[in-house]
Amino acid sequence: MSSLRLYRIVKTFLNFGLDELIPQKILPWYAKLARLSLFWLRNKHKDKTQALRIRLAIEELGPVFIKFGQMLSTRRDLLPPDFADELALLQDKVPAFNGELAKKLIIEALGEETFNQSFSDFDLKPLASASIAQVHTATLIQNIDNHACEKQIVIKVLRPDISHTILADLKVMSNFASLVARWLPDGKRLRPNEVVVEYKKTILDELDLNREAANAIQLKRNFEQGQASDSVLYVPEIYSEFCYKNILVMERIFGIGVGEIATLKAKGVNMQLLAERGVEVFFTQVFRDSFFHADMHPGNVFVNATNPQDPTWIAIDCGIVGTLNREDKRYLAENFVAFFNRDYRKVAQLHVDSGWIPPETSVDEFEFAIRTVCEPIFNKPLSEISFGQVLVNLFNTARRFNMEVQPQLVLLQKTLLYIEGLGRQLYPQLDLWKTAKPFLENWVKEQMGIKAVFRKVKENIPFWNEKLPEMPDLVYDYLKAGRESHHVQANLLKKIIEQQQKQNQKLIFSVFAGGLIIGSALLFSQHQQTMAAIGSGFSVLFILLALRKE
Repeated sequence: MSSLRLYRIVKTFLNFGLDELIPQKILPWYAKLARLSLFWLRNKHKDKTQALRIRLAIEELGPVFIKFGQMLSTRRDLLPPDFADELALLQDKVPAFNGELAKKLIIEALGEETFNQSFSDFDLKPLASASIAQVHTATLIQNIDNHACEKQIVIKVLRPDISHTILADLKVMSNFASLVARWLPDGKRLRPNEVVVEYKKTILDELDLNREAANAIQLKRNFEQGQASDSVLYVPEIYSEFCYKNILVMERIFGIGVGEIATLKAKGVNMQLLAERGVEVFFTQVFRDSFFHADMHPGNVFVNATNPQDPTWIAIDCGIVGTLNREDKRYLAENFVAFFNRDYRKVAQLHVDSGWIPPETSVDEFEFAIRTVCEPIFNKPLSEISFGQVLVNLFNTARRFNMEVQPQLVLLQKTLLYIEGLGRQLYPQLDLWKTAKPFLENWVKEQMGIKAVFRKVKENIPFWNEKLPEMPDLVYDYLKAGRESHHVQANLLKKIIEQQQKQNQKLIFSVFAGGLIIGSALLFSQHQQTMAAIGSGFSVLFILLALRKE
């Protein structure tokens, strides 16, 4: 299966003439020979622009490549405008599958009776179509307090047989990662196999819409904690009683796509506040909740502009979420704060302490390298900062100091790229660092200050209350075990002392016996036989006594 998929990938790229994007002068002779050997695979779309050919090729190759194109579409600082515009169509303009087939899949999951009683006005034409699923509008009929209540909803349906295509692509990616790890100089450090495994877990999670429903419910609850700042993000309601592995039913929202800049400006939306709230939403999810939406491309983010001066973000499609453990979260926060304060020494030391670079690394040299990369980005508006170039420079720094890629942070890195892309489109003058710094400094204080101590005590009070009645028994058991242990250790020590005394006596007798034997030999050599006989007798006596002591 993987060999056939690999051939299809190569065929698609060549049929769309994407090999023409690679300058021929940089290709080695064997690559040119391999291209000539595939003489029957020619560019069949010469009448189309390069940007259009790339989008069509990605669409034909399916969800794994479409998601890569989605990420690239947010990087307008790295792509020409025509390429970025074409790839932006991958967000929710992927060709749809048949609406009748979608309805059939929904009825098979819910049952025909449930579908007819609970839904009406099902639109066969999809509202949007993405790489893994598409959505259809309908009306949900619910009986609340003996009154029929109608709600506008959307039903998300997985593409039929999509898992086979994804698994085939992942197999090809896994094989390619193995080649990279084995043959490229940086292969082991980049850990491509671990990255593919992490990506595989992520994309396979998207094939279970029950998981997406649970993620959305969790994210919604996180931002419904009654805090004023939590009004910055809205997550649509999920109707979990109608959700299955391939079906998801949720509230229909009527926001403006975050990529529709002209519409947002025409509505008079406060673009600076909207951009700053986007940064706040991201850092709140990561550092307060340790649970973040990791697929925030423009097709999944909308804006509620009912009050243009108080815009609210709307997030959908929670199939991909990321989590961080306490150590990673604290490490990242301290790194961010150190970056914001331009404390490159601390950044370098944090990298060494975390084990991400070898312990023998010179902190002074690493500090200087980080300063060289990061210092130019400060005190500049976002429009003048190319984070793509910064990433390239950081990669070169990492290669120099043998820093390993951390697969558990791949989702976080991707989400940061999305946030930057959205911020660049909404408000190019946004100072990302200035916006995020106060938030992170407050978070670090909360984790390390007096509040953190009281919070830890408060969290442990239920456990202590449970164990408090057991304390007398625990103390008694501890003291009893201590006495018994002391008695055992005393007996053992006594035996060791006695054995040592026996060994010392044996050693003394052996030394005297050896001395007498040597003395006897000397006396014998001087023809003093009588004294030799006496000495030999004493020697034998001492040897016998030594043996007796054993």
